[in-house]
Parts: sequence; structure tokens; C-alpha cells
Amino acid sequence: MRTGEDRIVTVPNVITLVRLCLLPVFLWLLFGRDNRAAAAGLLAFLGITDFLDGWIARHYDQTSNLGKILDPIADRLLFFVGAGAILIDGSVPTWFAVVVLVREAVVSIATLALAAAGARRIDVTWYGKAGTFFLMIAFPLFLASESTVGWADTAEVLAWLAGIPGLALSLYAAALYVPMARQALAEGKADRLAQGAAG
Repeated sequence: MRTGEDRIVTVPNVITLVRLCLLPVFLWLLFGRDNRAAAAGLLAFLGITDFLDGWIARHYDQTSNLGKILDPIADRLLFFVGAGAILIDGSVPTWFAVVVLVREAVVSIATLALAAAGARRIDVTWYGKAGTFFLMIAFPLFLASESTVGWADTAEVLAWLAGIPGLALSLYAAALYVPMARQALAEGKADRLAQGAAG
């Protein structure tokens, strides 16, 4: 039986898997059923579970090596699928969605490149977490603002109130990653040299 961080079946991992399984349902509601209100509600729920599984992992000692890999993948998919689908639907301003998606693509590619180069793992900053939180609120609200809900006008205002600080924080976090990436590369190189000397 696997224990500690080698565990596979943990509550956060189950939540992450459920989140991944519900992404096709979101797409079906939006494009198959043309039900923007229901799709917005589901996307908002998926965004909440993104923070819920992290909170459970930290507060109930449920962290795992699988979760460290699976959760970021699920987060990126949620962003790309959710924001991309809403962009295709036309419920969000094009420039806003494109900036968010380009930022996510650059960060994803940079993360993979750093890992391939042997850099140490870079932890997500507070600014990155806060930016993601606000953006995960903004996109469902943009979708709701173009739906049949009675508070559509209010949803649009709330979307901008969450979206602008979310975008600003996420871009600032991306800028902070540049010096952090350099340090991670240097530390990774130093670790490899130390291991080589020890061997």
C-alpha cells in the first residue's frame, strides 16, 4: 500500500479527476445544448473545486506526487478549454481572452522547457494564485452575461471587476517568473554538478 506522497488515491486527486471528467460536459452544455447559463454555472463550480482540492491537500496532509503533476495539468486544461470555448462562443471580449490564453501558453511552454533543462521546480507565487482566482471568476461571469439569466447586466460588470485585476496580477506573476526561472536553472545546474562530484 502506498503511503505519504506516493499515494495515488487521495481526496484532492479524486476531485481533480472529476474536474477533468466534467470538462466535456461543460462543452456539451455550451455548444451541444446552447445553454450558456448552465455552462457558466458548471465552469464556476469547476473553478471552485480547483481551489478546494489544493486547500484539502494542504490542510489535511493529502499532498501526493501524483497530485503535484495532475493538478497543474488540470488547471491548464480548465483554462484553455474554458476560456477557449467562451472565446469561440463570442461571450468574452476577444482581446481579453487572447491575452489570457497567450499568457497561459507561454507559461506552459516555459515550464516544460525549464523542466527539460533540469531547472529546479518553481512554486506558484501569491500573485499567480490570486490572478488565477479572479480569472476563474471572470470567465463564467462573461458567459453568464450573454445568457438568459435575469442578472446578465450585473454579471458583465462583475466580470470586468474580477477580470481586470485578475489579468493584471497574472501578467505581473509571469514577469516575476523570469528572474525566478534564471535562479531555478542555476540551482538545477549546481545540483547536477554536486551530484556528479559526489558520484
